[in-house]
Amino acid sequence: MERLFEMDGQLLLWIREVFASPVMDKIMIFISSLANKGMLWIGIGVVLLLLGVKGRKWSNRGLLVLLSLAFNMVICNLLLKPLVARTRPYDLLGYEILVRRLGDYSFPSGHTSASFAAATDRRWGAAAYVLAALIGFSRLYLGVHFPTDVLAGAVVGILAAKAAQCLLEKKMHFNK
Repeated sequence: MERLFEMDGQLLLWIREVFASPVMDKIMIFISSLANKGMLWIGIGVVLLLLGVKGRKWSNRGLLVLLSLAFNMVICNLLLKPLVARTRPYDLLGYEILVRRLGDYSFPSGHTSASFAAATDRRWGAAAYVLAALIGFSRLYLGVHFPTDVLAGAVVGILAAKAAQCLLEKKMHFNK
């Protein structure tokens, strides 16, 4: 496990060294901010719900996004982060970051998990996954997460979305 943590830190420092530039700083801050507090994804879910007032298809998609985010929040923020209690990389590796210091734990990445939870809908296509992956990468670039935090966040988000899909499919089948 110690070797994995060492590789995690080395990969993070390599990403910061190879990709760092003033232009990338601005781009990555912007991309990361899209997922702050899940507001982009919550907004998309609410808009889809509102679009679905007359058509059930959009409403179901909005409900799926919001339920996926709710499951993800419970798994990621309420269960895993306090259970694992992993220190942020900037505190362990001692470097300056471009965003404000965060008050919660590092594992798993909440930005990444929420992004993958919202993106995991076969109807969205690859575009949503690309945005989710960019958000995950931005968290590495900004130095607020280790690579394993981001990888775990993606997995947690996908699993939360799959659980939400299963629940909604059972509910819709039950109501028929």
